Amino acid sequence: MKYASVVKVAAVAAAVVGLAGCQDLTPIKTDIANLKSQVAQLQSQESANESAAAKAESDAQSAAQKADAAQSTANQALALAQSNQSAINATNEKIDRMFKRSISK
Repeated sequence: MKYASVVKVAAVAAAVVGLAGCQDLTPIKTDIANLKSQVAQLQSQESANESAAAKAESDAQSAAQKADAAQSTANQALALAQSNQSAINATNEKIDRMFKRSISK
């Protein structure tokens, strides 16, 4: 986006050169070379930013998958704990009944 502005400035500079006639063109050529360098640098930065954004998106997707797997494991652990608690409660009831029978005899 920014390099479009730089290109416009370069075009204006070229128009000024055309209107200037026989003046020394060395400073303008230097400016144009500098603008081209800036455009190349901006394109490089844009490419690096796109790459970083793609990596961040990939990392986020990976984290979401790991979070889903962790949630699934937690749900399984909760179900197992509830099942074990039910079995413990049933065993305790059996023991209580056995003691009540033995005391009542």
